[in-house]
Amino acid sequence: MIGGVQNIGRVPELQKRILFTFGMLIVYRLGAHIVTPGINPEVIRIFFEQMGGTMFGLFNLFSGGALEQLSIFALGIMPYISASIIFQLLTVVIPQLEQLQKEGDQGRRKITQWTRYATVVIALVQGLLLAVALENGQFGEGAVLEPGWGFRLMMMLTLTTGTAFIMWLGEQITERGIGNGISLVIFSGIVVSIPSALASLMELIRTDQFTLLGALMLMAFSVLVTGFVVYCERAQRRIPIQHARRVVGRRVMQGGMSYFPLRLNTAGVIPPIFASSILMFPLTITQFVESEAINNFFSDYLSFGSLLYNVVYVALIMFFAFFYTAIVINPNDVADNIKRSGAYIPGIRPGKRTAEYIDRILGRLTLLGAIYVSAVCVLPVILSNRVGVPFYFGGTALLIVVGVALDTVGQIEAHLVSRQYEGFVKGTRLRGRLGR
Repeated sequence: MIGGVQNIGRVPELQKRILFTFGMLIVYRLGAHIVTPGINPEVIRIFFEQMGGTMFGLFNLFSGGALEQLSIFALGIMPYISASIIFQLLTVVIPQLEQLQKEGDQGRRKITQWTRYATVVIALVQGLLLAVALENGQFGEGAVLEPGWGFRLMMMLTLTTGTAFIMWLGEQITERGIGNGISLVIFSGIVVSIPSALASLMELIRTDQFTLLGALMLMAFSVLVTGFVVYCERAQRRIPIQHARRVVGRRVMQGGMSYFPLRLNTAGVIPPIFASSILMFPLTITQFVESEAINNFFSDYLSFGSLLYNVVYVALIMFFAFFYTAIVINPNDVADNIKRSGAYIPGIRPGKRTAEYIDRILGRLTLLGAIYVSAVCVLPVILSNRVGVPFYFGGTALLIVVGVALDTVGQIEAHLVSRQYEGFVKGTRLRGRLGR
């Protein structure tokens, strides 16, 4: 590890990319503390202290606390993520979009451009709804200093501009920095809460509300869980593919063996995000509905951490894991591509048999991946309700942090290995993860 860090300084281009990435993330974090004009931030802060287990708490997590402060980056990158998911789903439904996606870089650039336009529209709508909610006192009385259409338009333009700037900043990191820019923006918003969580734990130890031995055991458990998540995120099932010999001019190209990798967690963090959004929606609605019967029903049966809540949460994660994996990987298309390239899976007939074989393996992997994601996402509920852990550990945040960290380290490895420098991980290193 130390040797790998030292080698970064020997590659000027990589060093510039890393410094550029840190610089852009610093700009993002500074903007997250600039309060939107026309609101009372103290009223908003008190409101969010009571809304940790609702949809607002989820959005606040992904905005890096910007929504809690109602800063100019309050909407975060969520409108862009929503637009990207919408277009990804539409490519399955609309044949024209599917064909455009298959055209290569030109088609993908056009879809990306449409995604940006959709992001602006979604941000404008969300900005207007947020402004109206603030004026109606749903975030607390006195949250808006001067209500009216002037405030609403200013709110819409400010928050939409902030989202557009974050979107541009993420794209700049992807092109000129290291790692996926959008993912790193979310990553930075999550990890900034770690120092405050540790400070809260230290305060509980100081006041004898939490034992030192319990804190050490908790830290050891956190390291083990993080290691388990890293192992599962890197796990893959490599399907061997045999390439037949080809005749190119007068030369005979020998066939070789390659691998088609299938990840254990193909759907990534999409299933828990969708599941959390669906479950937190009724909990959020109860904050604005005066019906006592509805409030009692949701508080009794679907409150955060209840048995029914966890059962429905796991069921939704399972469903979205299979649903999203079916969108991302089509076994029939994979089998057709293998057949067109003159390759085959040893022991499996090309065509329909190959598609059935890939579909069977993909189904088993998706089931295991869904169980693993469900266990990680239910972990924070168990730790907070049963053990009394004073901070949020696990769930979607842990999956995002680990996934983004692995992807960024992988790109740094690629830069070092391409210049024949030793990377962070010895032994198998990058080629062991990508498949030989």
